[in-house]
Amino acid sequence: MTTTGVDHATAVNGPWWWSRWRSAVLDASLALVSAVECGAEGIPFARDAGIPVSAGIVFGLLAGSVLLLRRKWPIAVVLVAIAITPAQMGFLMGIVGLYTLAAAELPRRVIGALAGMSLVGTMIVTFVRVRQDMARGDLTLGDWFVPFASITTSLGLTAPPVLLGLYVGARRRLMESLRERADSLERELQLLAERAEERAEWARNEERTRIAREMHDVVAHRVSLMVVHAAALQAVARKDPEKAVKNAVLVGDMGRQALTELREMLGVLRSGEGADRREASVPLAAVGAAAAAAASRAAEEEGPCLSELDELIGQSAATGMVVDLSVEGETRSYAAEIEQTTYRVVQEALTNVHKHAGGAKTHVRLAHRVSEIAMQVENEPPPEPASAYAARLPSGGNGLLGMRERVVALGGVFVSGPTDAGGFRVSAVIPAV
Repeated sequence: MTTTGVDHATAVNGPWWWSRWRSAVLDASLALVSAVECGAEGIPFARDAGIPVSAGIVFGLLAGSVLLLRRKWPIAVVLVAIAITPAQMGFLMGIVGLYTLAAAELPRRVIGALAGMSLVGTMIVTFVRVRQDMARGDLTLGDWFVPFASITTSLGLTAPPVLLGLYVGARRRLMESLRERADSLERELQLLAERAEERAEWARNEERTRIAREMHDVVAHRVSLMVVHAAALQAVARKDPEKAVKNAVLVGDMGRQALTELREMLGVLRSGEGADRREASVPLAAVGAAAAAAASRAAEEEGPCLSELDELIGQSAATGMVVDLSVEGETRSYAAEIEQTTYRVVQEALTNVHKHAGGAKTHVRLAHRVSEIAMQVENEPPPEPASAYAARLPSGGNGLLGMRERVVALGGVFVSGPTDAGGFRVSAVIPAV
């Protein structure tokens, strides 16, 4: 970031009150020239005042060296220049002091008052000096020359440095304001870039979570059914070959369906790779929107709906599970996202029954209400404690979390927990709008 504004003003690299060594050298040079000038002008001043010449020279040197303080105390420099104006010395100090005073960040009334005092003082001294020269015969011009000379001299020594100082000060303040504005805009752009990165990271996390949830819902149910059928196949292979053949066919069908759904999901992911590469050169501010759009692409794909619920329950019933489905209210169509979420909740609940309560009777209830759709999957205790783990199905602990995320994302309510009878219940209510 650029060093502007206050940071620029506080970057002091020079001695004492100077911000840079170059400024210190310039002021020292001006003070030396002013001291030499005032020292030389102190000789005629000493003669006119009747004091020793050495005293006049020392006085001039001390007065002229005050110009060294012009950046620290410009008002003091101008006051000293006004004070020594009657001695006809300090012209350089007066000009440089007025310029520094006008360029400084001081109230305009202070600048105007000191410039007026300098103008009046120079005018009076010039008027008296020219009149004395004319009285001695050094000048033979008319009386009109006295006020003309005094006015033009005072204006010439006062107006140019004041106007130039005002211009330089205004330009300096304008440049500082522009630097501060550029610095502020740079900070705002950096903040916007950081926020865009945060939004992009949030969108990527949401996308990863959504993909993980979809993969879990698709794979867990199919594979769970395959494991259950494989366990049943192992148990009846020798006792009932015909039933073993049926179970083997079901396992094959389940495997093919799982592979088909996985291919569809991977196809959606691959279709977004080209767009992601094109968006790599897009400015950072557009990353968040692009990532959010990518996160919603798969949601727009056609997914399972409520009409496939009977087939889903039939697959569980084919494993030997007793599943009772009851539907209340008038069946109607909903938004694709609502139907997909309802299907996934029932699917994952049935998968959990296969994992943790194999052989338990399960009740699936679906209620179509005016402004919402409600579902409940409740299983009774398994007939034998060991049967819950007969198929040795692993559990990742993400099923209930995924269901809750799906339902809450649509503004619904999700509740799950054991029942008093020893079973387990999963309930969800999703707004229909």
